[in-house]
Amino acid sequence: MGTLKKIVILHGWTYSLEKWSKFTNLLSRDGFEVYLPKIPGLTQESDASWDLEKYSSWLNKELESYKDKITLLGHSHGGRIAINYAVKHPDKLQKLILIDSAGIFHNELPIRLKRLLFKNISKVGKKFTKSDTLRKILYKFAREGDYENASANMKKTINNLISTDLKPELGKIKTPTLIIWGENDKITPLKDGYLMNKLISGSKLEVIKGARHSPFFTNSDEVVKIIKNDI
Repeated sequence: MGTLKKIVILHGWTYSLEKWSKFTNLLSRDGFEVYLPKIPGLTQESDASWDLEKYSSWLNKELESYKDKITLLGHSHGGRIAINYAVKHPDKLQKLILIDSAGIFHNELPIRLKRLLFKNISKVGKKFTKSDTLRKILYKFAREGDYENASANMKKTINNLISTDLKPELGKIKTPTLIIWGENDKITPLKDGYLMNKLISGSKLEVIKGARHSPFFTNSDEVVKIIKNDI
């Protein structure tokens, strides 16, 4: 591969980049110049709460030094940021890659209960500050360990993000888009991948059989091959 192709990766909801090394090393080996920025509030400390607009502005500053168009890859929460950025800054991107991306608003009963809990759990928690057991039960009921472990500002961030629906924005994406999804993803279900594929004009969907929410960890070689063959 002649000149290096620049790929910027936006990770999901994690506080460590350690597990990403195998995937990024494989990309580098195959001729990509990889940049995996630390996202504020997660892998980079932040004393503020965030929403998609703030994340988009942050990313734009991160990419100021890139004069040529780049490939932007977003996983899960990072995919949500990438979608928003692609709509706002199509002139900056050569390719958009979404892997098990967040961004589709769900309103099924379990999700509605989760939003209700997230909205009120801090108030409930204050009434039971002496009962760690009760708080843990509430978080377990919500099936959201990330929320339990988040700082106060990041809990506000989660509340901001889970109420956001990017479905109306998907049709505005003009950047050539590759969508990669784990067949057995229980966090962002495969039906979201099919919907994104339908709404993003000209997009391509690749399903990784047997994989869950992070196929680039469990099926690194396969995902890198798909990306290399598509770019």
